[in-house]
Amino acid sequence: MRTLIVHNAYGKYSGEEAVVDGIKAVLERHGHKVAEFRRSSEELADSFCGKAKGFLNGIYSRSGVRELREALEREKPNVVNVHNVFPLISPAALKECRKADVPVVMTIHNYRLICPTGLFMQNGKPCEECLRKGNEWGCVRHNCEGSLPKSVGYALRTYAARKTKAFIDNVDIFSCITNFQREKLIEAGFPSERIRVNPNFFDVLAEEAPAYDKGEYVAYCGRLSYEKGYDLLLEVARLLPHIRFRFAGATREGEVLPMLPNVEFVGHISGDAYQVFVRKARFIVMPSRCYEGFPMTILEAAAQGKPCICPDHGGFSEIIGRGDAAIGRLFEPGNINDLALNVRELWEDTEAVALLGKRGFAKLCREYSSERFYERFMAICSELGVAH
Repeated sequence: MRTLIVHNAYGKYSGEEAVVDGIKAVLERHGHKVAEFRRSSEELADSFCGKAKGFLNGIYSRSGVRELREALEREKPNVVNVHNVFPLISPAALKECRKADVPVVMTIHNYRLICPTGLFMQNGKPCEECLRKGNEWGCVRHNCEGSLPKSVGYALRTYAARKTKAFIDNVDIFSCITNFQREKLIEAGFPSERIRVNPNFFDVLAEEAPAYDKGEYVAYCGRLSYEKGYDLLLEVARLLPHIRFRFAGATREGEVLPMLPNVEFVGHISGDAYQVFVRKARFIVMPSRCYEGFPMTILEAAAQGKPCICPDHGGFSEIIGRGDAAIGRLFEPGNINDLALNVRELWEDTEAVALLGKRGFAKLCREYSSERFYERFMAICSELGVAH
């Protein structure tokens, strides 16, 4: 099977880029030929001309249309796997796949098809106004990007894609990473019969289970930004001075972090250092104010036998689960007292930490391996009549 991966990368390497690279590797490992058509937002200069180019190309990119057409002619794929097309490829380019009679599977990483910013967030809190009202005006009215020209640009490109039906008419299967995401697309008018769920994945060897040791601290892994809710966990640290907290993640330039005796900021870490950081934690806390998509942090923690405490909203609820199937704990979103209660109770119950860790590792092996992803992806291709 020949697959063409289409993706407009962001300015900096992100979790989404890692997933795209992972999909390519999985397909190649199974003997498939994989070609790529990639553009990067790094191509846009940080100037008026660069911003104007991004604004216009997000609606219709002449070069994106031409280059995708050329890639289809050159690679002759059996299926196209689209990820992000904003701003340098543009939704308009997808029509070239329809013209070439090549089926399209679009992996949905966020909420960009139905929310101009892709975050479902306003003023640091979940917001579905554009979805409820069926238009993109809210992005402009609330200036969701913090820059009116940028908010207008994001709203216009989403409006153009919706009015021209660029996604609905030219994508055969929308592959969501959570059921929550699927339901939101259906609410927005996307056809339910063309939406599947194929979560993110992370590989471990089932026979190499982690030690499930009790750990030394509560860990936070991720960007230190308001929407991620790291400040909520800092407040919890103030309430629980007897517990050690460590934060791994980059801050915005010039931001001053508070000094607390039981809190340590280790900055951005990756690779082996990150693995050690997770392994030495008792558990991970993800206090996000926003829904997020499918955070890889949960899977990375499960690989080390570490549970997560997450907000009870968005995809978090279904990934973490409830009752005897839970692989972590859920707290009321934004509620510092409820978060503190969960942190304190789990910190004091090391048996529960080990149990949740074992469940998480088992669920990772069972549901979130690359083999399960591959099986689901091949099932989608079979639906479209693509021979393996």
